[in-house]
Amino acid sequence: MGVSGFIKGFSFLHRTKPRTRFHPYGYIQWRNFSDSKILNGNDSLLPVLIVGAGPVGLVLSILLNKFGIKCTLLEKNKVFSQHPQAHFINNRTMEVFRKLDGLAEEIQRSQPPVDLWRKFIYCTSLTGSILGSVDHMHPKDFEKVVSPISVAHFSQYKLTRILVKMLENLGFGIHSLEGPEGLHPEPLRGREILMGHECVSIDTTDECVTATVSFSKEGKLLTRKIQSKILIGADGAGSTVRKLVGIELKGEKDLQKLVSVHFWSKELGQYLLNKRPGMLFFIFNTEAIGVLVAHDLTQGEFVLQIPFYPPQQNLEDFSPEICKKLILKMVGQELLDIDVIDIKPWVMHAEVAERFVCGNNQIMLCGDAAHRFPPAGGFGMNTGIQDAHNLAWKIASLMKGVAPSSILATYETERKPIAVFNTALSVQNFRAAMAVPATLGLDPTVANSVHQVINKGVGSILPSGMQKVILDGIFSIGRTQLSGLILNENNPLGSSRLAKLRHIFEEGKSLQLQFPAEDLGFRYLEGALVPDSKDVASALELPTGRRRDYVPCADPGSRLPHMNVRVLSDFPSEETISTHDLVSVDKVEFLLIIAPVEESYNLAQAAFKAAEEYKVSTKVCVLWPADTVTGFQPGSKAKLPWKNYTDVIEVKSSSDSLSWWRTCQMTERGAILVRPDEHIAWRSKSSIVGDPYAKMNMVFSTILGFKSQPIQETVS
Repeated sequence: MGVSGFIKGFSFLHRTKPRTRFHPYGYIQWRNFSDSKILNGNDSLLPVLIVGAGPVGLVLSILLNKFGIKCTLLEKNKVFSQHPQAHFINNRTMEVFRKLDGLAEEIQRSQPPVDLWRKFIYCTSLTGSILGSVDHMHPKDFEKVVSPISVAHFSQYKLTRILVKMLENLGFGIHSLEGPEGLHPEPLRGREILMGHECVSIDTTDECVTATVSFSKEGKLLTRKIQSKILIGADGAGSTVRKLVGIELKGEKDLQKLVSVHFWSKELGQYLLNKRPGMLFFIFNTEAIGVLVAHDLTQGEFVLQIPFYPPQQNLEDFSPEICKKLILKMVGQELLDIDVIDIKPWVMHAEVAERFVCGNNQIMLCGDAAHRFPPAGGFGMNTGIQDAHNLAWKIASLMKGVAPSSILATYETERKPIAVFNTALSVQNFRAAMAVPATLGLDPTVANSVHQVINKGVGSILPSGMQKVILDGIFSIGRTQLSGLILNENNPLGSSRLAKLRHIFEEGKSLQLQFPAEDLGFRYLEGALVPDSKDVASALELPTGRRRDYVPCADPGSRLPHMNVRVLSDFPSEETISTHDLVSVDKVEFLLIIAPVEESYNLAQAAFKAAEEYKVSTKVCVLWPADTVTGFQPGSKAKLPWKNYTDVIEVKSSSDSLSWWRTCQMTERGAILVRPDEHIAWRSKSSIVGDPYAKMNMVFSTILGFKSQPIQETVS
């Protein structure tokens, strides 16, 4: 299926409405759900139950806690995984992390130096000939012009460890089943992480969601019920929550099967660190083929990904001793300190859930529970973290009486198209990765076809042992294409293949690491925002599979552009901050950015008045052009008698840098309203025509999802 066909296979170009579905008794039951029930219901109910304590669930719990919303996490595993798993943290996710109490800074301090992971290396062995290498870091990636922070390379289990520590510092308790601190009978009040607890059934009423949870205690399987106002399924690609609520996945299954071998070798780490540092090593030789992920060269931590072809191959074919031999074949020399830690089979899929929100806006899917991608490009965990960032402020808005429950439906409206797009881009990037072995005479589609013939064709009638011998024999013959007799410049066939390979690398047609245009430039076309009239018929731009630069803009639904500014106050300071830092992370607050012109001050006054009607906190930022203020006498105080405003001035990175309003492709008489997740909810490119209060009343009503007057209920 082509990229265009993959995207068109999903219907998401119109606002998604929750659907009611009926399931057999004991599976899940939907009933009516009203805003007044969730706002004024039983105060003993847990506000939010998060199923899954991976990075997505942990980040969501931190964000909710910052907004003052209590939550509890369930994790079916008794301990947190030590498998490295995801490791690339993209620009947008690092922007989210830099607002979380120093998390981004901790990652930057702890990650390996960038020169040790900026390259992908293609070779015949780790000590053999290099077929080519690609440097994925450009000088502009470190200049902090389009973002206040850079990407990172940091293993998932290390990230999890930091997130758990952050939650403990916020008062969360980790409850295992091995001691007296296990699951207590009294109602949960939030700020708990319950290890070894699995959600086994879900029921909903108009007041709450009831999750039946199973756990083992002293050899006995026990259950208890946990009631919450909202339940989040952040429980990974095999999501139990998704299955319990009957949501199907749509897309491509079984793109590839692999075995993941986690091992340590300081000897190998030191060799690569000194001779050929990189993040990924694609190894092709006559004895073995695989991809080595260097999680940390200094510490010598690696994961080897090996193609896997069951049922002819099984996990017993990848014992620790066999894996050590495979590692040595790919290294090309002896190592004395290989320590195999973990061996896991896994299947690569490219699928998106048909729905992200169900149960009348009471149940939501986040992260891999809602979408599972090929790892190419590292979109999996990053998209999940950004799901949580989108969802947290909306849950808080509902819980605090700022918005009706329909605000939660916009989570699916906004995030599902992004998931579909990122899935297609990941598949495209995965196909690009397959171009390298295909050029070397090892077309993966041929290998998969051979495997299918053995599984379902004439080979299926043969004994399993003979099937394995035939498969191994065919693959062994195929790997002869990698022989030094063929793959050299003196052999016409080998010379032609090597020339094609160089062309692939030079043209950026191999596996890519960074996608700045998609990473920072993704945009919501509808949802909790006021769309431009032109957006109604906007077509989704198809991914190119190539790296493209991000171009800042201030269209509704876009991420707020970054620019360094300096706060103007009675206590002058030369310290600069990002425009992102003007957005609060500790409360549900909108930010209105204006220029210091009369009509914009009038608009700000109207915005304060409308926000007060809707009981939503709003802050005004008056952004002054560079070099226009010499002392602190900007004059906004007289124009804005409200306290919640700030004056800032542009700090240009160079003399030819664009001004703020030109960067945003607007005039200085325009205005930008920013949501708590740093996405633009509304903007006017120039002066408002008509009554500014009526305009801002309409803006807040549209964003928050009110059909007429705002609701009056609030939650203490």
